[in-house]
Amino acid sequence: MKDLLFSTLKGYKKEYLPKDIFSGIIMAAVSIPISMGYAQIAGLPAVYGLYGSVFPILFFALFSTSRQFIFGVDAAPAAIVGAALVSLGIENGSKEAIQYVPVIALLTGIWLLLFYFLKAGRIVDFISTPVMGGFISGIALTIILMQIPKILGGKAGSGELPELIRHIAQTGKEINWLSVILGAGALILLRVAGKMIPKFPMAIVIMAAGVAATRIFHVDGVVLLDAVGKGLPKLVHFRFVGIDLRQALGRSLMIAAVVMAETLLSENNFAMKNGYKIDENQEILACAMGNIAAACVGCCPVNGSISRTSMNEQYEGKTQAVSVVAAITMALVLLGATGFIGYLPVPVLTAIVISALMNVVELHLA
Repeated sequence: MKDLLFSTLKGYKKEYLPKDIFSGIIMAAVSIPISMGYAQIAGLPAVYGLYGSVFPILFFALFSTSRQFIFGVDAAPAAIVGAALVSLGIENGSKEAIQYVPVIALLTGIWLLLFYFLKAGRIVDFISTPVMGGFISGIALTIILMQIPKILGGKAGSGELPELIRHIAQTGKEINWLSVILGAGALILLRVAGKMIPKFPMAIVIMAAGVAATRIFHVDGVVLLDAVGKGLPKLVHFRFVGIDLRQALGRSLMIAAVVMAETLLSENNFAMKNGYKIDENQEILACAMGNIAAACVGCCPVNGSISRTSMNEQYEGKTQAVSVVAAITMALVLLGATGFIGYLPVPVLTAIVISALMNVVELHLA
């Protein structure tokens, strides 16, 4: 078992350290707005996205055999959990949501542990890339439609396509134009920067600019994130009373299957491209431990992040030391630098999330 822990750090070379540290800090900084946005999609307060960026990615790094894959709060699991809350009539950010979501994450981790013992990674070989890409793309497009009203100055939508379009139209009747300028401007800058200077962490700059605009110009009428207190996440007490376990087991099985398939397919793609091999069954164990860690701090299910892994590749991160640095950096933010969060305009955060989701949509697979 000892040989399985931090396997990517075996034979570590000192010349890797500067790039791993730099990439780890960038991963943490980029994860701040993205993970907060996805946590809200999953029905949790935004701060839980930061909680899901400390211990879950540490536990994933502990067991992973992938040199460069980044784990954390991500689109697909967040969307499935958010859809479950809507179907159950549970309000986002409510006590019921905060009770329900960690249970889903715990059950997801248990399903993944079962997949590990059954050596279920071979099943992924029978899932076609277009099918998985279409599934993930559909989820991403749905979330984008849910988020558009927040750029217009309203609240996120819910439901199926007709309900989402109707909600966008209704929000459009009472547009907050300052919110639109902030959100649309941030989105345009992100997309242009992604094409022109892909290595530049524009999301961090835009987030800082949004906070500065709020502090200096007092952007009246623009919705801001709720302020977040300092401190590391506390362990949660799981409460199963009032939870439909049959429904929760079904949803968590769906999430576990998506996490396993999306992570393994993506990891194999990066491993092939960069000339190394992964242990697929070990990766399922790493995903299981990451999700159990997420559940223990009250977060939603977590998944491998294609967008952040691509960014890690651009910054030439060499090992899972990147994840360790990212987790430590996020812990330091939680301990002493959360004051800026209450000044972050929601339309700017929404633009960062939409931009990240647009990178996940794979229309070419059609």
